[in-house]
Amino acid sequence: MLNPSDQLHHLLQLRGENEIIEFKEAKNTFDFDKLGQYFSALSNEANLQGTDAAWLVFGVADQKQIVGTTFRHDATKLQSIIRELAEQTTNRLTFRGIHEVVQEGKRVLLFEIPPATIGIPTAWKGHYYGRDGESLGPLNPDERHRIERQLHEYEFEKEPAMRNVPAAHVRELLDYEGFFRLFNVPVPSSLPSVLARFLQERIILRNGNEHFDITNLGALLFARDLHRFDKLGRKALRVTFYEGTGRTTAKIEQAGQKGYALAFEGVMQFLYGQLPAREDLDKIRRVTVPLYPILALRELIVNAMIYQDLTVRGTSPMVEIFSNRIEVTNPGQPLIDPLRFIDHVPLSRNEAVAAMMRRLNFCEERGSGIDYVVAECEKNLLPAPNFIKGDNYTRAILYSPRSLRLMDKADKIRACYQHACLRHEHGDQMSNQSFRERMGIEEKNYPIVSRIIADTLASGLIKLYDPENKSKKHTRYIPIWA
Repeated sequence: MLNPSDQLHHLLQLRGENEIIEFKEAKNTFDFDKLGQYFSALSNEANLQGTDAAWLVFGVADQKQIVGTTFRHDATKLQSIIRELAEQTTNRLTFRGIHEVVQEGKRVLLFEIPPATIGIPTAWKGHYYGRDGESLGPLNPDERHRIERQLHEYEFEKEPAMRNVPAAHVRELLDYEGFFRLFNVPVPSSLPSVLARFLQERIILRNGNEHFDITNLGALLFARDLHRFDKLGRKALRVTFYEGTGRTTAKIEQAGQKGYALAFEGVMQFLYGQLPAREDLDKIRRVTVPLYPILALRELIVNAMIYQDLTVRGTSPMVEIFSNRIEVTNPGQPLIDPLRFIDHVPLSRNEAVAAMMRRLNFCEERGSGIDYVVAECEKNLLPAPNFIKGDNYTRAILYSPRSLRLMDKADKIRACYQHACLRHEHGDQMSNQSFRERMGIEEKNYPIVSRIIADTLASGLIKLYDPENKSKKHTRYIPIWA
């Protein structure tokens, strides 16, 4: 968007209000329920009109006279609206931002509203709102169905990220040299040869004799700068290192710019250079070993890229590094239960992106990625990774080394369940001994392992492999779903 002052100027120059812009005086206060209704209506209309945002403006009268507002003058209370609104909307969709502008000595608020997610109308307290010109009311049933049908008709990867691009300009927007380098083939010497390969890979589509549409697939993976594509700038991968265990203080932030395929190795090298490590004695010399298994982190980052819900606007895959963990988050809920990540064949929202990333050897073959992450954590005697299904996101967490006594009950049960899943996937069963070795527990402390297994049985996550077996020594366990 423009900077807030320029954005306000732009909105004031438009003719009257319309379905995606609403001005309110709100000199001192504004009914919160009405605020939610406007959010629903403007979000739905932004979706229907295909715009990147709608706007609710406080401190401006209907005639576009700036009157100012004291609505929630305290900055903390103002920003708390973002959380309060999310508690009553579909998929916790909320304001993308609340921008304060001082114009003519008067305070104006610009509420930036994201479009409804593709296929999912935005509701407020379970009711759908829309606009008829400047009027607020229930969302027209036909318009609601138009939004809901989008999910069945829409393939994000095939849609144009930029239309009607001259042939020569395609090479300026897409890093064709990087594309051919990644495929380990010589760079063609002629523009027609470059375009022919791009057409073959569905990176571009023909639009007339000398013009092309760049697809979302092509831009997402091979853009020189994602921000040059209106709807993709916010999809770039973000990496943030924090002080301590919370998000209060960021030490290092890196916002992505290039397409995923071009940026990925650079991101991994950056992480490798910044992540904490320990020194081990390797027979002759000391070697530096990262505290986190880099290959597992690599797989999680690729997963965040290829399994994200690309129709969720205004957010992107994130890697957040804390003193005790790494969180990898992508937009959109998972399509399968996180408890079945290890064994279930993945359901990909973005099959073309996933296929391309596999062809470029950025990730494991279909279905083996999370198994690999769990196995790497077991090999390094790390706490079990955690997989979380959020309101509109999926999060994977890798934990730094932690002694057994510092793990809580949930950590131990999760490790036990994942170990049983991994053994089952390898055609074997979990035993007291196999789990003891996975946790690095001495043989004399086997009763500790027995208690963890008993807790996991009680939680309903595993079961006896052979209920008829009476020998404790030969007792085996499998996941509850096996």
